Amino acid sequence: MTDIIFEGKLKCNRCIKCNGKGCIGLLPGLGGVYQNKNFQLNCSGWQDLRNLAYENNTFEKILNFNITPSQICCGPVTGAVENIGFKNEEDFYYPYLKNSFSHNFGLCVGDGYPDEKLKYGIEAIDKLNTKAAFFLKPYPDNILYERIEWVKPYSNYIGIDIDSFNILTMRNLVNLEQKNEKQLSSFRQKTGCPFVIKGVFSDNDIDLVKRVKPDVVYISNHGGRVETRVGSTAEFLERFGTELKNYCSEIWIDGGIRTKEDIQTALYYGADKVILARPFIRATFDNCFDSFANKLL
Repeated sequence: MTDIIFEGKLKCNRCIKCNGKGCIGLLPGLGGVYQNKNFQLNCSGWQDLRNLAYENNTFEKILNFNITPSQICCGPVTGAVENIGFKNEEDFYYPYLKNSFSHNFGLCVGDGYPDEKLKYGIEAIDKLNTKAAFFLKPYPDNILYERIEWVKPYSNYIGIDIDSFNILTMRNLVNLEQKNEKQLSSFRQKTGCPFVIKGVFSDNDIDLVKRVKPDVVYISNHGGRVETRVGSTAEFLERFGTELKNYCSEIWIDGGIRTKEDIQTALYYGADKVILARPFIRATFDNCFDSFANKLL
């Protein structure tokens, strides 16, 4: 796409290796909670799985794993001013989504406060004349049902961010809830398209998946940005991916995915799609998306 100079200052230190060690304390920003503990574990977790594969004499199978663009998605991101550093919130959504769309990657759109954040995402998808996976925050049910109607015409998946009731940057701004099986099942009936539970990262989440049986389980700890148990999405996939696949059609995953080898590792261990956020954010802001994306395939 044509070079664009965005107003603002990226809330990222542009480390040569994005592994959560150079942005401790940057929240709001692109850092995480617990002094970036889960952010760092997410990044190192993929190498840990490659080491495990090496021990099991399956490492070459990872390196030979074929990747298609449809198996890669941009992450559902909002908070362009607060968390990324754009001067204007609306400047982010269309370039970010268009970059992924231009490379035939899947599109994910996030929800946020105020409502304009979700609406900017909808407008971008409408402008691109395509559809996306929309992930709604766990607002009270009446607000959620209204949001479903907003996104339905533009959705090929609709999901709910079950862990984001606990996200630090939205505390004291809106009323978010921890949803139960009954609420999620009711939410699912209203979507009219494949349903995703995003934020699966604990034993309780696994129990919820077994009861609700969503179309897609999305393993995530919100990039290390929510206060949850300590661990990586990679180890969670390795431990529970096979079990979870009994209760859904697809597994998606994010967290610390930076390289082609990380993508291959996630796919080898059972993921159907991998989602990248921080690298795509930075590549969009710095107008280097094409060169980064081409390294992933």
